[in-house]
Amino acid sequence: MIVRKETRVLVQGITGKQGTFWTEKMIGCGTQVIGGVNPKHAGTEHVGVPVFASARAAMEAAPFDLALMFIPPAAAKDAALDAIEAGAKTLVVLTEHIPLQDVLTMHAAAKAHGARIVGPNTAGIVTPGEGFAGIMPGHNPNIFQPGRVGVISRSGSLGTLVCLNLTRAGLGQSAFIGIGGDPVIGTSTREALEALDLDAGTDAVVIVGEIGGTMEEEAAEYARGMKKPVVAFIAGRSAPSGRTMGHAGAIVTGHRGTYNSKRSALEAAGVAVTDLPRDIAEAVASRL
Repeated sequence: MIVRKETRVLVQGITGKQGTFWTEKMIGCGTQVIGGVNPKHAGTEHVGVPVFASARAAMEAAPFDLALMFIPPAAAKDAALDAIEAGAKTLVVLTEHIPLQDVLTMHAAAKAHGARIVGPNTAGIVTPGEGFAGIMPGHNPNIFQPGRVGVISRSGSLGTLVCLNLTRAGLGQSAFIGIGGDPVIGTSTREALEALDLDAGTDAVVIVGEIGGTMEEEAAEYARGMKKPVVAFIAGRSAPSGRTMGHAGAIVTGHRGTYNSKRSALEAAGVAVTDLPRDIAEAVASRL
């Protein structure tokens, strides 16, 4: 789930407005984009790379590791299955509002084929100095700079703000992992935390969480045994119970998934939890 210079990326939906814009940005900062998919434009070139009729056709002509999906909700399941069955190791699913049954089918197929899904409703993944896949501004040096702080975020906008503050503080990032804000996602906060804990280029980790679900509590269980310092911010402290706030997954039911339960679990595990995003960089610097 950490993109590298050698990661070969296929862009599904490459010829659309967003697919075109972000593919150009990815290529411009070193991402190895091997091609794209659009059945109507198969056999042509777009932004300097070949366009294929399917992920299977792309895999035969130009093998890839990661499939990045600029695909509308109704077509997301078929695109994901195409990439998974073609042999993609990772799918970065930007799409939101995918029908739940389709999401479950995608996850089942990924598990059966040994693939990892990041998302749905993710902003993507970034490794400054190596490349990115998604709609995070990985091409912007004011926001992303090579460093040794890993960032995990359910929110793309909050993740961007945190990375901006880390860069301004002279810390930079080893990797950014946007896990997505839907209720059912393929990569959890804990799984992303485990990956960054094992990453030799990461010295500290920032978790940008939010109310809803129990991912932060589960991540706290793992953080308890980490030697690397972990700093967290949880959005939604003032959100009313029972109301979805922002992401579809940011809804509190009963006493589970509340701001207080998440903060208490993280602090009990030795994680420093800040009141505001602007305090994260200082908290990280003081623990490195």
